[in-house]
Amino acid sequence: MTVIPGFPVERVHQPGRHVRLEALPHGVMRLVLARPEVRNAFDAAMISEISGALGALMHAPQGAELRVLLLQGEGETFCAGGDLAYMKAQAAATAEENLDDARALGRMFHRLAALPVPVLCHVQGAAVGGGLGLVACSDYVLADAAAVFATSEVRLGLVPGLISPYVIRRLGVAHAAPLLLTGQRVNAAEALRIGLVQRVLGSADVAGEALAELLGQFLAAGPEAARRTKALLHKVSPLPDADLLELTARAIAEARASAEGQEGLRAFFAKVPARWVP
Repeated sequence: MTVIPGFPVERVHQPGRHVRLEALPHGVMRLVLARPEVRNAFDAAMISEISGALGALMHAPQGAELRVLLLQGEGETFCAGGDLAYMKAQAAATAEENLDDARALGRMFHRLAALPVPVLCHVQGAAVGGGLGLVACSDYVLADAAAVFATSEVRLGLVPGLISPYVIRRLGVAHAAPLLLTGQRVNAAEALRIGLVQRVLGSADVAGEALAELLGQFLAAGPEAARRTKALLHKVSPLPDADLLELTARAIAEARASAEGQEGLRAFFAKVPARWVP
């Protein structure tokens, strides 16, 4: 895990099998995706743990000090989306099971985006699918120079429904549409150009030092002023409401059950092109 000068881990606030919630000094909490053996890819248990950790932060007792959340992943990849076993289970699940799963994933993204304090994200390796969703829900994203970003659902005959409100909210339709409609990968420089990330580390930069500097910038803001400004941002650029959350959950659940979605997943597992690829 990245060593951040001046911000040692004081305690592990909420250990889990797949994630850790760590307390750092000065009201900084760090949520660590801790499945490096599968490139921090999601499964149902990991989604539940992330959502639970975010819920605990959201509903912390009055007066509990929380000023900034830092989101990182262990290993060489920030988050590679859904893991293979999870995707195979989705492909074989009933329509109702798929809908329940989609709702749980949507709840996780909404909790991250709705957190009342600044959310900072450090991306190394790749942020794909749901990993891109985590990026889009953050307030500031620092990326390694070699990082890549993509939402590949359409290439599997699926729909990037759950993350689409956050990607569009962050980038606007002009930049979001090519990402969502093609599933293309973009490098860190392009992600910086379109506003998906705010800073790309140069060859001489050290991630820990850059994160320490970044945390210092956000901690210079008054704690109440930061929370009020975050609330203002949510008013000016609203998060998806309950109806939109349900719409996006149903969109991806129905796509998974469709003939095209089933064909796309079969082709993906077999490592062959889907029939619609020229």
